[in-house]
Amino acid sequence: MQTAVASEPGVWDAAAEAMAREQLAALQLERLRETVARVLKGQPLGAGRLGDAGVNTPNDIESLDDLDRLPFAHKSDLRENYPFGLLAVPREELVRVQASSGSHGKPTVVGYTRADLEVWTELMARSMTMAGVRPGMLIHNANGYGLFTGGLGFHQGGERIGATVVPVSGGLTARQAMLVRDFGAHALVATPSYSLVIAQALQDAGIAPEDNTLELGLFGGEPWTEGLRTQIDSALGIKAINFYGLSEMCGPGVATECLTARDGLHVQEDHFLVEVIDPADGTPLPPGADGELVFTTLTKEALPLIRYRTGDLGAVTIEPCACGRTTARLIRLGGRRDDMMIIRGVNLYPSHIEQIMLTADGVGPHYRLILERPGPMDELTLECEPSALDGGRDGLRQTLEKLLKEATGVRIAVSVVDPGTVPRSEGKAVRVVDRR
Repeated sequence: MQTAVASEPGVWDAAAEAMAREQLAALQLERLRETVARVLKGQPLGAGRLGDAGVNTPNDIESLDDLDRLPFAHKSDLRENYPFGLLAVPREELVRVQASSGSHGKPTVVGYTRADLEVWTELMARSMTMAGVRPGMLIHNANGYGLFTGGLGFHQGGERIGATVVPVSGGLTARQAMLVRDFGAHALVATPSYSLVIAQALQDAGIAPEDNTLELGLFGGEPWTEGLRTQIDSALGIKAINFYGLSEMCGPGVATECLTARDGLHVQEDHFLVEVIDPADGTPLPPGADGELVFTTLTKEALPLIRYRTGDLGAVTIEPCACGRTTARLIRLGGRRDDMMIIRGVNLYPSHIEQIMLTADGVGPHYRLILERPGPMDELTLECEPSALDGGRDGLRQTLEKLLKEATGVRIAVSVVDPGTVPRSEGKAVRVVDRR
């Protein structure tokens, strides 16, 4: 076993990360006015909406309390103005274009000026340092490269810190395991679901968690629960750290857990204003209340967005963190509004079912949910695997069906299938299969 690099928690930018809340609010107001100026000058759709809200100059924003009278921006705005209609700078000023997968139609396209890329790189260096990355560490980056922001975001941040980045990208899982072992990787970058696939490949190669050099897992791109974190920590012998981001803001680096506490994701509030709203009527909610996350960019040049509705569900706390940072933290991230299933009048999310499922002994972490309509009503089946080849499947099925009924109030059928049957993903896991 190779000697791993020590990974005591560090701070990249102490002035920004531990700023007094009053000082932070003043900086946010200044930067919000600058964002409003960019929109008024260069983004016709946003400028028109601001005008309708009575904001015709940046000074019409008198305080941060004025934010909730400004109009929302939506993902549909990017799709309807595809590809470059929401840019606030000429297309020629872009040094990079990235985009979402476009799995539901046209991709959402985002652009970066040189200054935008510099800010993103600094945010990733800050976030990855918060997560435990140090100069000299070897980072195995199994996130996809290309239009997906995950691969390049972690790549830039790792290089800025002074780490060694191996740009493996996704796929060829046996090769991933070989490189983790042979290169002596200290940090694994991937989606949480794909990290478990790599863990299985390491196990198949005869490498136990205590025998690899991995210390950290930097994971994002899909919702995951504390139960899945426990499985990942055990399967890889690491501390798994949650990263949150979206391409419309910058990519990963919007919010990150600290290695010290792993208790909520610190929002980079000097670059993003965060709100939580009632998903139904858009009413702002207080700290601690669950709702839809809304972000406003404060330093983005190419694509400034004001009150962007993410569709992601969670809450925000401003309670002090054990690490000493003063920034707000995202808590109870619960997936996306789009992922909600209504079964017999009950709203269910994959992350909720995952949380319940992983409380049962003998169940593995790989699963999917099958939605069907064999009759007049929708039916939901949890397809999962036992954690061991000789597991008692009928007993596990009965246990899971009982747990799910008690926790949700509706009957969810369970199918315990052979290990390896549930399809694995090299990127974001497909948790719901809609066969209706």
